[in-house]
Amino acid sequence: MIETAILLSFPVAMTFAAANDLFTMRIPNKISLAIIAAFFVAAIMARLNLEMTGLHLACGAGVLVFSFVLFQMNMLGGGDAKLMAASAVWMGVDQILFFIAYLTIFGGILALAIVFYRRYIPATALPQGWATRLHVQGTGIPYGIAISAAALMLYPQTPLFQALTT
Repeated sequence: MIETAILLSFPVAMTFAAANDLFTMRIPNKISLAIIAAFFVAAIMARLNLEMTGLHLACGAGVLVFSFVLFQMNMLGGGDAKLMAASAVWMGVDQILFFIAYLTIFGGILALAIVFYRRYIPATALPQGWATRLHVQGTGIPYGIAISAAALMLYPQTPLFQALTT
């Protein structure tokens, strides 16, 4: 029962982050912190040794440094940077390059979808506040959607998922 809760914590948090980013253009720090806290619980339950745990954390730290460079260049939001790093902790060394590749692909698709939406869909088509805000040029892109999609795509292949489902 507790294994199921831990297994579900990551996809639920990622889905919540994506939805929150879409509707508010913000990803609260609590979500990223919860993802990292759940990682430690999952690592203990999966009996990850200290070396593997350290490698997972190193992946997150490397992504955090890179994503904050993007943040400083105003190419990525701060919440996106933190979510990307927290997700990378779950991916680990085996999946980190695939995570970045999927993140890039999904981010490009998302950007094209937003450009299409802004150019071809009238602002009055979806009168909700979030849709109107998304329609405004220069408001950014809810990149948390792409981060979540990439993480959820790879999650079943991560060492934690594999260890907790066998």
